[in-house]
Amino acid sequence: KRESSGEYQSPKFKDIQKLIANKLEHPKVTRGEARTVKVPPRPTASLAPKDANHQTITPITYSQPPPPPPLLPSLPPLPPPPPPPRFPAKAATTPKAHSLVVGPVQSYQEKKKDPPVAAAAWNQKKPTVISVHSSIVGEIQNRSAHLLAIKADVETKGEFINSLIHRVLAAAYTDIEEVLKFVDWLDNELSSLADERAVLKHFKWPERKADAMREAAIEYRDLKLLEMEISSFEDDTSNPCGVALKRMAGLLDKSERSIQRLIKLRNSVIRSYQECKIPVDWMLDSGMVYKIKQASMKLVTMYIKRVGTELQLVRSLDKESAQEALLLQGMHFANRAHQFAGDLDSETLCAFEEIKECIPGHLVGSKELLAGISSA
Repeated sequence: KRESSGEYQSPKFKDIQKLIANKLEHPKVTRGEARTVKVPPRPTASLAPKDANHQTITPITYSQPPPPPPLLPSLPPLPPPPPPPRFPAKAATTPKAHSLVVGPVQSYQEKKKDPPVAAAAWNQKKPTVISVHSSIVGEIQNRSAHLLAIKADVETKGEFINSLIHRVLAAAYTDIEEVLKFVDWLDNELSSLADERAVLKHFKWPERKADAMREAAIEYRDLKLLEMEISSFEDDTSNPCGVALKRMAGLLDKSERSIQRLIKLRNSVIRSYQECKIPVDWMLDSGMVYKIKQASMKLVTMYIKRVGTELQLVRSLDKESAQEALLLQGMHFANRAHQFAGDLDSETLCAFEEIKECIPGHLVGSKELLAGISSA
């Protein structure tokens, strides 16, 4: 029994031999393969029951482990990890840089692929560049020519300008009409210069007196034209009543604004005008102010007459609301003219009397108000 037991080899010993043989045949085992080798479970011993007569040792049986897995071919290397995600700020700025870099490359590639199209696009941009360049060159040339003309006037017209300086300094007039003529003549003489301000600054030009004379002449001319416009105004009966009354009211507004501007100018410049020997009587209340106010009285007379004519027409149509509106409009205009020009003339008062005859009996308040304006 001992010999038989000595010759007997347990299954565990056989498994160990096989493992050693595999190790010797394949000494190099990859890390991944080593992980795949399963450790055999611990064998469970099964003991036989003891015999009553003699004790025998039964061999220990083990569960046979699974065969080793076949060797796998070597796997390819793992790919590199993906790049980390970019932040939104970098993503926003990246397209701009890409466009800056790729733009010339794309244009070059397009130009290389289709030369006629690229040449046509360049020719379209070329006139714009040429026009800008030519405009800059032209501006420089014009500027240079302008400076050369100023320099030529300073060098060649010195005697002429000095004579004008003496004329301005010696100017002393008592009538504003003479100042107006002198300013017109002076402007005509100075118009021959390339640039009046640029040339005269090289000389001792009496700028203060010359500007004061021009200012007085311009203001007087404007008032004179306004006075002539009001005096020559005639009411055209062919025009509608609303259009005619609106035009008269516009002339009265213009007169009021012009007189207010003249009074402000008079308060600020009358002393300097006197120092420059410029007449100032036309700026007083007895000058252009009086003439314009007298011309405005003519407007009031025409206005009231037109209202009276329209009242007769409306009364025949039996439109009481239109009559009252016309009366209020006429009284408002007469009141404004009275405040602006002062006393109403006899012709205007006669027109008021004619209107009072046209007022119906139930409009007693309007009749009394009209009588109060005429008596004032």
